Order: sequence, then C-alpha cells, then structure tokens
Amino acid sequence: MAACVSRVELSVSCRSLLDRDLGSRSDPLCVLLEDAGGGRWAELDRTEKIKNCQDPEFCKKLVVDYYFEKVQKLKFSVYDIDNKSFDLNDDDYLGGIECTLGQVVSSSVFTRPLELKQGKPAGKGTITISAEEIKDTRVVYLEIEAQNLDKKDFLGKSDPFLEFYKQSDAGTWQLVYRSEVIKNNLNPCWRRFGVPLQTFCGGDFNKPVKVQCADHDSDGSHDLIGTLEMTLAQVQTAGPGSVVEFECIHSEKKKKKNYKNSGIIRIKSCKIETEYSFLDYVMGGCQINFTVGVDFTASNGDPNSPDSLHYISPDGINEYLIAIWSVGSVIQDYDTDKLFPAFGFGAQVPPSWQVSHEFALNFNPNNPYCQGIQGIVDAYRQILPQIRLYGPTNFSPIINHVARFAAHSLQQGAATQYFILLIITDGEITDLNQTRQAIVNASKLPMSIIIVGVGEADFKAMEFLDGDNGVLKSVTGEPAARDIVQFVPFRKFKNAPREALSQMVLAEVPKQLVSYYKWQGWPPLKGPEIKAM
Repeated sequence: MAACVSRVELSVSCRSLLDRDLGSRSDPLCVLLEDAGGGRWAELDRTEKIKNCQDPEFCKKLVVDYYFEKVQKLKFSVYDIDNKSFDLNDDDYLGGIECTLGQVVSSSVFTRPLELKQGKPAGKGTITISAEEIKDTRVVYLEIEAQNLDKKDFLGKSDPFLEFYKQSDAGTWQLVYRSEVIKNNLNPCWRRFGVPLQTFCGGDFNKPVKVQCADHDSDGSHDLIGTLEMTLAQVQTAGPGSVVEFECIHSEKKKKKNYKNSGIIRIKSCKIETEYSFLDYVMGGCQINFTVGVDFTASNGDPNSPDSLHYISPDGINEYLIAIWSVGSVIQDYDTDKLFPAFGFGAQVPPSWQVSHEFALNFNPNNPYCQGIQGIVDAYRQILPQIRLYGPTNFSPIINHVARFAAHSLQQGAATQYFILLIITDGEITDLNQTRQAIVNASKLPMSIIIVGVGEADFKAMEFLDGDNGVLKSVTGEPAARDIVQFVPFRKFKNAPREALSQMVLAEVPKQLVSYYKWQGWPPLKGPEIKAM
C-alpha cells in the first residue's frame, strides 16, 4: 500500500470561458479526474456551479492525495451546467486540460489555455490552479447573522450573501467561502458552515479575513452592501450570550457626511473542531470487514455453457472472479485476520434443494469464513457444480445479514469496525422494495455496499439504489441517513487494468466511513499524534 505523503488543496479559477447559453452567460463547474488506466478517468472531486459567469473563481477547493512516488495524471474539465443531474454527459463542455499533480505542486501558480480537444483551443479560455498542502486538520465552524442591511433592490429588499477572503502571502485576497443567498431580507441569518482552518486563514488566528456582504442579482452583477475585516482571534470567543459584532462599511458611502454603516454583521458562534481522515481511523485501529454476496440466479445462464456469466474460461476466470479479486485485493490490506464471509443467493442448494438467499459458499453456515481472497475464489469454484441456479434475485437477506453484524459492533460505541458488502449480480433484482428498506436501515450503521453488475443487462434498478441522482428513500418515504451504495457496471472495465475497477468501486468508501463516524461523533481509537508546541 503506497503511503500518502500529504493532501493538497487545489484552488481553481478560469478566465474568458466560452459562452454556451442563449440570452445569458455560462454556468460553469470544474471537475477533477485522475487517470485510472486503460483510457479511463475516475472523478476525484468537483467544484460548485457558479451562475452566469465567464471568469469564475471557484470557492470549493479540490482535495487530492499527493503521492511523491507516483505520476498522478490529472484532468481538469469545465462544464456549463444546465440541469440538476449529477451526470455531466448532458452538459456543454467548455474545455479542459491534462497535467500531472507534480506540475501543479511545483508551480506557485499554474495557468494553461483550455482545450476542447488536443490542439483545439476553447476560445481564449484559461484555467489557473494553485496548490496548498493541508497541514492542519482543524475546521472552523461559524454561525453568522446580519441586522439592518442596506436595501439595494428597487422593488424589494436585498438578497444578501457573504464572501470570505483570506490574505495570501503576496497580499492578494483569495476567496475561501461563499454563503447561500437569503432572499428579500435585511436581517438574514445564514446557515452554519465549516471551512478548514488552513483554507480559512492559513491556520494563523491573527491573519486578517475580509468579509464582503453583497446583494445577489441573477445576472451576476451583484451589488456590494459593505465589507469588514476580522481575525479568528477576535471571533473565537463567540457563542451563546457572547455575540461578536462588526460594522459593515461601504467604502464609497463612507465619504458621505452622515453615513454610519450599511448594517451590522454578528458572529453568533465560532467553534474549532478537528476533522479526522480515513487514514486516521484505519491507523487508529479501525478494522474493515469484507463480505461477498454472489448472484447464482438462473438468468446468469448454465455455468457449463460458454455463454454463461458463471462459465469459467480455460484461463480460470470469469467476470465474477475478476470482481472478487480486484475489489478484495485492495480491501484485504485493511483486515488483520484475512477471514472473509462469502455467501451466495438465488440458488437451490443441497441436500433439500430449497432456494436460499444467503447460503455460505463453503457450505458451512456456522463458519462461512474463507481464508483470504484466494479462499473465496476456491469456495466459489468448488460450489458451482454442486448447486442449481434458480431465483428470484433477492438482495435484502444478505444486506440484512451484514447489517446485523454492523449493528452488533455499534454496541462498542467506538470506531472499531466498518463493514463492506460486495454484491456481484447480473442485475435482475426482484425484491426492490425490501432492498430499499434494507439500505435505508443500513445507512444508520457502519457499513457500505458495493454492487458490481456483470453481463449486458439493464441496470436501471442498480443505478436507482446508488442514489447519485437524489437521496434513496424506502417505500414509506424514509430517506437514507447517508449515501452508502456504489454501483459500477463491469462492462465499462472489461478492457481496463484490474486496478481500474477497484479504484472506481472503492472511491466512495473512505468518505462513507469518515462521514459515518463524524455523524456519530466518534474520533479514531488512537488519535493522530499532535506535537506539543
């Protein structure tokens, strides 16, 4: 396992983007992708969308792990977003660049012309990227309101939002956070927000932070209400009964004789908390438990026929085995005992030939553990001739099975164990409603579900369970507490290196693990060492 040297935060801005919208300017967003091999790119992160703007300065930083010993090929792609879907295939491409992370981190400011394709410039568009190492895992959380802001709209009140800027070493101001817009309100109360301390003020409590309050206009020509400067040292005492106030001053209006201010900005609360990483939890002693569920329904085809998805080719593989190897070989590094429970579902099993939806691949229900990934592969090969592929395709029994173990681990009240269930299926799910309920229940537990779809079936139900286009809900309307399902169709990776599939399906797991323990308020078992100053 390569050791991550550090994490870097990339700030992105663009100039002179192409204009793809009729009657208004483009609504750009930048997505960061990393070369996953075999001509495939895996998304790492994306910025926010900025409306009606050809010269965007994106507020959301792109975070990437930096490995000194790897050539990390990156692609920055800018799109004009015209809808609410996560998928970018239906959005206009405004240009992109390919480079390495080494090039970016070794330049103080990295600017390149955007290209629509190699050798074809995207008009006069450019992209500028600057990198900063994240050395501090603390996050500052602020709650802010305002009183008596200036009225800027002719027919209504103002639509205020805040922008926070930190001062760079060169003395320039760099955007670090943009709040939501509150419509038609001169006494707004913005929602609580958090910004990494390194991003907010470089970790320096006495470094000035400029706050700009403006009236939002949909055409992008926002009107300044006023500005103020503050330091974290001034506001860190803010809390109930101890509000810190600043006058919001408009520099032009200040010249007028009776001008007092353009409103009061009130810091209601300031808290500094430590954010833990995936590696903090793993290095702190959190075990990752890996379980496999294999689809043995009749829709896979007769395992003796070369057309079957369970047919083992002369070189000893099929899509099920490749999926087990590629995902399991990464996860097994995080599990000390290397004992993995493996189950099948949807087949008639001896001796009664009843259909079972959670039978142990080693036929030992009291001890379904296989020794290492090779143990799962051996059990799979041995069981194939001994069962009859049948149906229906029910996911909920195996999800509920792993959920029982995850629920049991909760009783320890600490970040000790996290569970990953890999389901490999040909996609014809029967118990969709029960599976939805099982996933919603599991979303409150320390577990993630990876579904790899093999074969050429229509995987619409799997994509629905993935929840990328909105929060998954049970039949009764209960939403999932967090997104825990990652679905990937194997066919996209047929000709790619094996590591490409594992990178794609495991990309979300670290975020899911961290978000779960953060939700519970549980730190790593052994916290990262903080050196005494």
